[in-house]
Amino acid sequence: QVQLVESGGGSVQPGGSLRLSCAASGTIFRFNAMGWYRQAPGKERELVASVTSGGITNYADSVKGRFTISSDNANTNTVYLQMNSLKPEDTAVYYCNAALRPYFNSNPMDYWGKGTLVTVSS
Repeated sequence: QVQLVESGGGSVQPGGSLRLSCAASGTIFRFNAMGWYRQAPGKERELVASVTSGGITNYADSVKGRFTISSDNANTNTVYLQMNSLKPEDTAVYYCNAALRPYFNSNPMDYWGKGTLVTVSS
C-alpha cells in the first residue's frame, strides 16, 4: 500500500509564493516519476510539473519560469513544488502523483494524493 500526503497549500495574494510538499510512504521499490497536477473549478485536471527518477523535469507552459519541482527520493521520498509569482489563475486543488513500482516484479502504477487547495486572491 502506497500513500501520498500533500501539505503546504493555503491562501496567498497575487505575486506571493507557496511551497507544496508530498511525502510518499509504504511499499516502494522504485519511482519512475513524481509530479503535481491541478484542477480548477469547472476544469479538467492538468499536469503542472513532473520530475523523473533521472531528474528530468517537465512543466506546463503556464507555470514555466514561476514554479520549480524538485524531489528527494534518495532520502525521504518527497517531492516539492515551489510556486512563485502566483496568479489568481493558479487557484486550484493541487494533487500529487507518483508513478512507481511497489515491488521489483510489478508494473509501474499510478498513485494519487487527496489534494491540497491553493487560493490566490487579493
